[in-house]
Amino acid sequence: MVTTPQPTRPANVIYPDSDGNPMAENTRQFRSIVVIKENLEILFDDDPNVFIAGDLLWYPMEGNNKRRQAPDAMVVFGRPKGVPEASPQENRGSYKQWEEGNIPPQVVFEILSPGNRLKEMVKKQQFYDRYGVEEYYIFDPDRFDFHGSIRNQTGSLELIEQAENWTSPRLGIRFELIEEQFTIYRPDGQRFLTPTELAKLAEQQRLEAQQQRLEAQQQRQEAEQQRQEAQQQRLEAEQQRQEAEQQRQRAELAETRLRELEARLQQLEGDRSLLLGFHPTFVGWVKRG
Repeated sequence: MVTTPQPTRPANVIYPDSDGNPMAENTRQFRSIVVIKENLEILFDDDPNVFIAGDLLWYPMEGNNKRRQAPDAMVVFGRPKGVPEASPQENRGSYKQWEEGNIPPQVVFEILSPGNRLKEMVKKQQFYDRYGVEEYYIFDPDRFDFHGSIRNQTGSLELIEQAENWTSPRLGIRFELIEEQFTIYRPDGQRFLTPTELAKLAEQQRLEAQQQRLEAQQQRQEAEQQRQEAQQQRLEAEQQRQEAEQQRQRAELAETRLRELEARLQQLEGDRSLLLGFHPTFVGWVKRG
């Protein structure tokens, strides 16, 4: 049964931001925590109202600083993200549920270490069950063992059968455990990547983007060259058109002059005929001859 904390607003209660325990006991546990937490951050990066934290103390009840847990990773839907430049509430040192609209984390992850004891894990299970966690997942990276619990219709966390091939209703991610290989897949089918793989992927994407920019620049240069060549062809065509027009005009002028000359010759022939037929002096000379 879920316990809904009732605010009592006691005075002078201090809620520490640390319980003094290390985040992880070995590199394998730490790597698993980081992979889950960081990939969840990436998955919900565009949603401002999904808060994700790792190893953050969660206080469910105001006035009780002893009742608390620090899940290795937790997801809270309906609460703003924590960013350094934000308000003190958004840059949280701990998750005080009464300051968060009384919304508990809906999804919690625990990564086991060699130091974890059964009694401790039972207490955590009871805590998450009591205070409203909807999905609770436990992974043991040393034994490659994975279990999950989900809140059932009666309001209690119930063990998931075949959790090694399970899709989270809240997160949409799929867990797969095959032959000592634990893999988490995003809703788009891409697997969760390690920080090193994420860095290499980012570098690869950067190089691909740079290559695309270079190719786009080359295409622009080729298009500009083609534009200039087309402009040059238009100028040459215009020049040829003007030269053809000039030749046509010269031909028309020459033809006009030729017609004028022919007309002038015809006129001269006519004048000569008149002179031969009617000029008196010339006629008399012709007769005397």
